[in-house]
Amino acid sequence: MDLKTAARKSAQSLWGMLPILLGMLLLIGLINSFLTPEVYSKIFGHGTFLDSFLGAILGSISSGAPLNSYILGGEFLKNGVGIGVITAFIVSWVSVGVLQFPLEGKILGVKFSLVRNISAFFLSLVAAVITSYLMLI
Repeated sequence: MDLKTAARKSAQSLWGMLPILLGMLLLIGLINSFLTPEVYSKIFGHGTFLDSFLGAILGSISSGAPLNSYILGGEFLKNGVGIGVITAFIVSWVSVGVLQFPLEGKILGVKFSLVRNISAFFLSLVAAVITSYLMLI
């Protein structure tokens, strides 16, 4: 396959994914506008494990850029959210992509995307437990 054919096929593939990509970006923006750091800080407060689980779920749904996660983490800390919850939220926020799943499934395959997202979700909980434990030492 020559370069011209490869570029044409890549452009066609991107064009086919464009509606999913735009919908995903709009949905992420909409969810992130409703879920502010103040809302998150009101949600937590039910115990470390349940809060970490809720943090991982919310992080999985809202998803975002790693650079923004440090700002969010600082805001959560200021609002009294525990470090384990912040860890679960941030790790799942940058590694689990519930909203990106349709696009990821189309590109990488549904089975791979499902296994990757489930693994990343549970690993975010493991990271939260380890971080909470290390902060106690």
